[in-house]
Amino acid sequence: MKTVALVAGLLAVQVTCTLFFVWDILSSILGLGGPPVRWETREMIEIGAAVGLILGVGIGTALLYRTIRRSRETERKLRNVSIAFRDLMDERFADWGLTPAERDVALFAIKGLSTADIARMRQTSEGTVKAQTAAIYRKAGVSGRPQLLSLFIDDLMTGDALPAPMPERAERVQSVP
Repeated sequence: MKTVALVAGLLAVQVTCTLFFVWDILSSILGLGGPPVRWETREMIEIGAAVGLILGVGIGTALLYRTIRRSRETERKLRNVSIAFRDLMDERFADWGLTPAERDVALFAIKGLSTADIARMRQTSEGTVKAQTAAIYRKAGVSGRPQLLSLFIDDLMTGDALPAPMPERAERVQSVP
């Protein structure tokens, strides 16, 4: 909350000084007369503007640095979750005894691809994909794609079902800039 108040105050100083300088320039260009500003007041406004600009650069730099740091941390966490989810899928696929072809089909099904899309990507017939999905559902103990996806969502929601990333994968993730 302090940061918001500080930024708001700084912005108010900068806006006030900007309005003064713009009015000063426009009044000179348009020949609008007005009471002259005392030199002490003008100096204080110029000092305020300079301090406001310096503080703006400093605070802006600090906020940018914080945002970049948070973004990198979020990306790192997302990569770790992605790896952990993939490890969870591999573990479940192994538990169910899926063949390599069934693993591919299950992965594509979880990603939401249609039977026709899966067949096209795997260069096989739709009938083969339908037979493989039926075998996957049977082995997983579900009746269809929504329940298959639900198994993984339930595992994610419990929070304790995600295995720790495998060490070689975790090292690779942490070394990515």
